[in-house]
Amino acid sequence: MTPKSQRLTLALLALAAIVAAALLAMSAMKDQAAFFYTPSDAQRQGLPLGRAVRLGGMVEAGSVRRAPDGVTVRFVVTDGKATTPVTFAGITPDLFREKSGVVAEGQFQPDGHFVATNLLAKHDEKYMPPEMAGNMHESRSLKP
Repeated sequence: MTPKSQRLTLALLALAAIVAAALLAMSAMKDQAAFFYTPSDAQRQGLPLGRAVRLGGMVEAGSVRRAPDGVTVRFVVTDGKATTPVTFAGITPDLFREKSGVVAEGQFQPDGHFVATNLLAKHDEKYMPPEMAGNMHESRSLKP
């Protein structure tokens, strides 16, 4: 075998190894990926049953109901076009409230209900911690 054909063989083997590694990584990540849906996406595309997904939207006003057990919360997520009822058992984030953004991780049930295993509350882009707002206010008022 000539040196040129040896280099070509090694280059092809390296390329095949890289492609195989990429395919293995993608197949492993396929089961871990959580796709994002809004209520209208789920209604239009059909419910992705048996898969971990994320449901995002706004918590509908007047929809939050806390169960007597103290940990189960039922609420409705809306995107302005459609709604989806959600049940979550656990401690809700501090920013979780009606009329605020939420991303729920979990699974759809055959009846259209969403059972969340994790909640992520979102705040608006204008949010500033009260401590920071107070300090900025004081520093501006102390200018000569």
